Amino acid sequence: MSTRPIDRLPPLQLLAAFEAAARHLSFTQAAAERFVTQSAMSRQIAALEGELGVALFERRHRALALTEDGQRLYSACSAALNTLRVAVRTVREPHQRQVLALTTTPGFASLWLIPRLTGFTRAHPGIDVRLDAGLGNRNLASEGFDLAIRYSPVGAQGTQLFAEAMLPVCSPRLVGELGLPLREPGDLARHTLLHLAMDGDSAGMPAEWEPWLTAWGLADLRPAARLSFSSYAEAIAAAMAGQGVALGRRPLVDALLASGQLVTPFDAGIASARAYRLIVDPAAKSRPAVKAFEQWLLAQCAAAA
Repeated sequence: MSTRPIDRLPPLQLLAAFEAAARHLSFTQAAAERFVTQSAMSRQIAALEGELGVALFERRHRALALTEDGQRLYSACSAALNTLRVAVRTVREPHQRQVLALTTTPGFASLWLIPRLTGFTRAHPGIDVRLDAGLGNRNLASEGFDLAIRYSPVGAQGTQLFAEAMLPVCSPRLVGELGLPLREPGDLARHTLLHLAMDGDSAGMPAEWEPWLTAWGLADLRPAARLSFSSYAEAIAAAMAGQGVALGRRPLVDALLASGQLVTPFDAGIASARAYRLIVDPAAKSRPAVKAFEQWLLAQCAAAA
């Protein structure tokens, strides 16, 4: 029979490993985050379960699920580790440069934010920006991010920065050199459509184009060819290179339209059902660096509008 006090804490290393595995519901992803092997992560979880005398995970076929005890421990570990992160940040900040951690989509980052970011860093030389560009929604508190700019349905969580409008865009060379008509929406059937690869793409209409084509009565349009890309910025780069017509998302492409690198072959925009929204981690909201960035970002969005 164990003589361990019932409230004695297991090693903190095991609790941190468990928090990562419970957050990802994957030993492999948790191992990558904590720079250990998958087998080492499995051993740490088994050691913690042995220490506590309970199962924390249900091992299903190619999937993990938390048990009731596991869910209870995860809630406590997540809250405790976040409290520690905030405290460590508070202790460190007066003695070193401030770091602002921001996550957003690759398209917003490359086409809209990065060209403007020099203005922020020049105005705030004591703040270093760590920018994460990815399609997944990061957990701000547990993954150490202060803010997120997300592409989400209108009315979703957060402060709306601006709504989105969609319209076809292409290189001016495509309009003038190929000799193929591109004067009205139906002419897209003679051209290559550039698009972001998405679930729901079929052999005919790309899913990204579907709302626009449907709005203009072209639900059955079949383009001459299609080129799909893993990121929106790549599709826009292909459009600038004259490889086809992309679905421009304003305001992301406004600067390219203003410079003449892209043109709209016909005025046929529609409002999007999505918008760009700012979300701030409540624990980071009072930080001077976060306040400064939020004020700067809102001013930039107002100027762009």
